[in-house]
Amino acid sequence: MKYSELASAYEGMEKTSKRLEKTFIISQFLKKTKEEDIDKVTLLLQGRLFPLWDETKIGVSDRLVIKAIAAATGTPADKVEQEWKKIGDLGLVAEKLVQKKTQATLFSRELTVEKVFTNLRKLPNLEGGGSVDQKVKMIAELLSSAKPLEARYVIRTVLEDLRVGVGSGSMRDAIVWAFFGDKAKINYNAEEKSITPDNREEYNRLSDAVQHAFDLKADFGEVAKLIMKKGEKAFGELVLEPGNPINVMLYPKAKGLAEAFEVVGKPAAFEYKYDGFRMQLHKKPSGAVHIFTRRLDEVTKQFPEVVEYTKELVKAKEFILDAEAVGYEPKSGKYLPFQAISQRIKRKYDIGKIAKDYPVEVNVFDIIQFEGKSMLATPFIERRKLIEKIISQHPKKLILAKQIVTDSLKEAEAFYKEALKVGEEGVMAKSLRGAYQPGRRVGFGVKVKPVMESLDLVIVGAEWGTGKRSGWLTSFVLACRKADKFLEIGKVGTGFKELEEEGVSFDELTKKLKPLIIAEQGKEVKLKPSIIIEINYEEIQKSPTYESGYALRFPRFIRLREDKGLSDVSDLNLVEDLFRAQFRHK
Repeated sequence: MKYSELASAYEGMEKTSKRLEKTFIISQFLKKTKEEDIDKVTLLLQGRLFPLWDETKIGVSDRLVIKAIAAATGTPADKVEQEWKKIGDLGLVAEKLVQKKTQATLFSRELTVEKVFTNLRKLPNLEGGGSVDQKVKMIAELLSSAKPLEARYVIRTVLEDLRVGVGSGSMRDAIVWAFFGDKAKINYNAEEKSITPDNREEYNRLSDAVQHAFDLKADFGEVAKLIMKKGEKAFGELVLEPGNPINVMLYPKAKGLAEAFEVVGKPAAFEYKYDGFRMQLHKKPSGAVHIFTRRLDEVTKQFPEVVEYTKELVKAKEFILDAEAVGYEPKSGKYLPFQAISQRIKRKYDIGKIAKDYPVEVNVFDIIQFEGKSMLATPFIERRKLIEKIISQHPKKLILAKQIVTDSLKEAEAFYKEALKVGEEGVMAKSLRGAYQPGRRVGFGVKVKPVMESLDLVIVGAEWGTGKRSGWLTSFVLACRKADKFLEIGKVGTGFKELEEEGVSFDELTKKLKPLIIAEQGKEVKLKPSIIIEINYEEIQKSPTYESGYALRFPRFIRLREDKGLSDVSDLNLVEDLFRAQFRHK
């Protein structure tokens, strides 16, 4: 397939802010894609080269891209950098300079999807002496063959910043529209770029099936390939395989324990909601153990002790467990807040030392696969009995989540108060008959926390500090999520520390954010959405200043959420619900 066709699809998506129009463009493109390209195209449409569960990063810096553009176009590197400062987007810089070169030479070769995908997938594996020159050469080779529009998206793909606004919801719907249009009796309106299913029930069923397939595989490329090959039969052949992470089940917030009972029924299971981070424990029949976070990053190497606990204390050959890792102080045994151990998630060096300094206790609360059999449809009460049977509990290593089963509101309230007293975030309430539904917020479980709910927001901008904060980024611009877009909701500058040993400092955050700068104007910088932080606030107010329509009054930084991905950023619907709830509590 010609890469120019994909570039045209990208351009079409970039030109519209309408989610349905983007979805229409993707679906039409998938329909004409051949089977040998479908998995590659599906990844590239998301601006990805690797599946969601694969933590491989392209790892190419802006400086390296500048060298590649210079090499391909014959433009001096300093001139490329000047253009970048003016335009603020290296993709557009590449397009402009390739356009000049094309006009001068009237020559370009045909670039294919296969060529782009293959070249770029090689980049992360180039290491050691001479690797920088090899990377420059490989990117420049593509740019030398690229038409101007193609150059824009080659570079943006390299920098993992496609800027066309394709989220997982759009990709899921596009797959349904592309491959099941007849079954759902979908009407296509090419002029308005819209689609309407006549059979809404069938459409919803197929949409749920595609979403479920993605939740199990965490890779739309594989899902699209299976569907293209086998149609609906693909859904019945999906299996849970240890070593391949799945999207974990999510739990919405209930307003209180009485509402929790209403949602999950009586009796219900109540468990501590730990102040830690989600951890999937996978064991293969070979005995190999893999550990994944809720955002599907593999952290096996970062937690060698958890690998040993899993092998030693879980009596089974093959399984996938859902758990929460909680940090504790090694001398006193006192449990620590999430922020104290969050640094372990990203750590690549001195792992043995940090494991001793910041040990974790793993609290297992569910089982997803056991001895080759999926446990998704098994009622929760049976899943709990199974983990009680196969786990030999060892405090400060691996234990079961603390639980009571009750139909008494009084007992549930006492358990909730106990959880808060020992420093946990609240409790989880779970239906005893509930299935495990990956990636879903359904009526099988809810969380109950104190009234004021914090928000997980992404940093999209900042200002360079002055005075004693000179050289640091400060006054961070925050955004919530609406479908595939991020909408500004306020700024935060409090809750950070001057010194790193006291907590998350301006210096630490600046180091994380500097590589994400995509534009600068005076003291203000615009940032690629990537770093998620948890925010407390006094009140949510209506505001015409921010594009979300809301602003946070007295926001304060709580902690970095390196365990969460962009799909976990609090959405606008939650903000609106919390805004309305304020008046009910007054």
